[in-house]
Amino acid sequence: MKKIVVAAALASILSTNVQADALGIYLGGQVWDNQASGTFGDGSSQIDFNLADEKQNSFFIAFEHPLPLIPNIRIASTSLETIGNTSLTTDFEFEGEIFSTDANVNANFNVSYLDYTLYYELFDNDLLSFDFGLTARDFDGDVTVSAQANSGTESFTQSSSVAVTDVVPMLYVRTNVGLPLTGLNLYAQGNFLSIDNHTLYDYEVGVSYELIDNLAVDVNLNAGYRGVKLKLEDLNDLYTDIEFDGVFIGTTIHF
Repeated sequence: MKKIVVAAALASILSTNVQADALGIYLGGQVWDNQASGTFGDGSSQIDFNLADEKQNSFFIAFEHPLPLIPNIRIASTSLETIGNTSLTTDFEFEGEIFSTDANVNANFNVSYLDYTLYYELFDNDLLSFDFGLTARDFDGDVTVSAQANSGTESFTQSSSVAVTDVVPMLYVRTNVGLPLTGLNLYAQGNFLSIDNHTLYDYEVGVSYELIDNLAVDVNLNAGYRGVKLKLEDLNDLYTDIEFDGVFIGTTIHF
């Protein structure tokens, strides 16, 4: 929450100190109906927790200007929250806690991230645009595994959690193709990383429709498909091979 407040404060400072005719401001959000699948755990011991499908939210604000050599700025927030449950077929260790064979274990995956992106517009017209830049992805959240266990005649709750707090660099690209006389645009954008033993991507492809288009404000409706992969090797002691993918609907407002 603190990071979102800082991002909002930065947005306010930038928007009040640059003249409106020199700065394009973009605000957007989406509701993403995704399916979650994959494994996570501690080291080589990773388990499929039968993760539940959930609806996620994502928001962004971007600032574009005509100044040469100075990059544009985009700040985006995404949440990845899901739960899962499975019955263990072997002992499972997570953050020093050992969950025994046949235990019924619950998983709570609650991770969000803020993307701070600096990018350049290599092309920018009604027919074709192409953006290229770098993103610092700031992870924040936690992953928890819990189960009911017995010791003699007593029952107790086992629980172990790992905090996910780290920043990783990613490549950012976006392209937009306009369809003349239709009000429609086809677009694709994504962040990508493959370094050491980490493989991450976050992409979306979709179509946007110009609902309002005038000198004061532009409003676009967006729909498409989004996918996120988190293959992490020892990110704060967390190992994952998880994917989230599904359809989304959203809107973008341009001042």
